[in-house]
Amino acid sequence: MSRRYGEHDVEHYERPRRRTRPRTKERPSYDDAVDGSVVTVDRGRFTLLVEGRTVLAMKARPLGRKGVVVGDRVRVVGDVSGADGSLARIVEVADRSTVLRRTADDDDPVERVIVANAEQLVVVTALADPAPRTRWIDRALVAAYDAGMTPLLCLTKADLEDPETLLSTYRSLGVPWVVTQRDSERRIIGLDDLAGRLSDRTSVMIGTSGVGKSTLVNALVPDARRETGHVNAVTGQGRHTSTSAVMLGLPGDRGWIVDTPGIRSFGLAHVQPEHLIGAFPDLDEMTEECPRGCTHGDDEPECGLDEAVERGEAEPERVASFRRLLAARSVTDY
Repeated sequence: MSRRYGEHDVEHYERPRRRTRPRTKERPSYDDAVDGSVVTVDRGRFTLLVEGRTVLAMKARPLGRKGVVVGDRVRVVGDVSGADGSLARIVEVADRSTVLRRTADDDDPVERVIVANAEQLVVVTALADPAPRTRWIDRALVAAYDAGMTPLLCLTKADLEDPETLLSTYRSLGVPWVVTQRDSERRIIGLDDLAGRLSDRTSVMIGTSGVGKSTLVNALVPDARRETGHVNAVTGQGRHTSTSAVMLGLPGDRGWIVDTPGIRSFGLAHVQPEHLIGAFPDLDEMTEECPRGCTHGDDEPECGLDEAVERGEAEPERVASFRRLLAARSVTDY
């Protein structure tokens, strides 16, 4: 027996009580809805920016289980005045241009969307105190390429360690970078360079605890007031200070940054090899003659990448770096 009401019927979005029928089949048009952007999420309540005002909203029941995350562009009805005690309703979520996602672990099938509609992923890592975790960096880069975002390495604490050792690992991938450090007066050298990279775009900043991410955010957005922490001298790890993702406007309306909580694990169960190599057009061209099902890894027979290296058409270092990223999808120690 077919369902009496289709997906566009009111039963679909109003969820009437048991054994009741909808009064109408007309779907609301929401002609009076206004556009907004989600800047933070907290226990089912969403803080939006609507026409320059901060508005608190909840998700309308018609959206069901559809998730709403920081960076989403939404349509809102109800009280959008932003006055104390007011509450609007999110009735529509626009299509996302990019989606940064991760799984809790590599064997976890559930994907968790972190941020939507961002253009750049800023991977913040300290050169020392704590020591850089290259496998974690690799995984973050994989997530960026999979999401269609431009990666940027931000290396902090260059006053404690020479950045060249770490940069040499990623130079063949063509990943851009900025380097920051403190001077004798505790000012951040390199902050202007970082601000220039963030200008006129939406960027997500991620990093493990203790790398100085919140310090950079506070310097870039003076009124952000993000809590900063310190590194444990025994474990060599910092503690998480950011507890929720929040989107912050750069001074002068020159762009947006999304500060995320410290992320210790970055599961990549959702990433497919064919999607990853698509982020490297020059290498992708060399895999056209690969056998069906080739993952382009080190142990694949007759892989086009190996043949391209033998013919001198591909740089061995670049191929090796790509395969390191590919292997990062399944490594457990990071």
